[in-house]
Amino acid sequence: MSKVKVSRKAHFNAAHRLFRKDWSDEKNTSIFGKCSNPNYHGHNYELIVSVSGKIDPETGFVMDMKILKDLIKIEVEETLDHKNLNIEVEEFKSLNPTAENIAVFIFNKLRPHIALDKELEITLYETPRNFVMYSG
Repeated sequence: MSKVKVSRKAHFNAAHRLFRKDWSDEKNTSIFGKCSNPNYHGHNYELIVSVSGKIDPETGFVMDMKILKDLIKIEVEETLDHKNLNIEVEEFKSLNPTAENIAVFIFNKLRPHIALDKELEITLYETPRNFVMYSG
């Protein structure tokens, strides 16, 4: 039986500042531009979580979408929504909260809760035109 991919969309709002503490303000601004604003800036993130695998012959599911919805709510939305990532999320106190790093963070939060025979893919839109994909 071939694999099928199922996906769930979610949304969260968060503020962040892209910068490295070991760089000067001038270097941070030259690399990260407006995204290095010392007063932070925010995004309306759009998230797509995809799980791929074989269809369970008993349920007809690759994964129960209600379970996926609840996992995203608990592991992602409750952790990131309406937060200043640099200040309120422990991992980003020492990790630059780029879209790439946020996608990997989300993957790592969800991966332990999804069967190992399933593939996980994270697509994170920081803006309608800028997005990253991560699949481990």
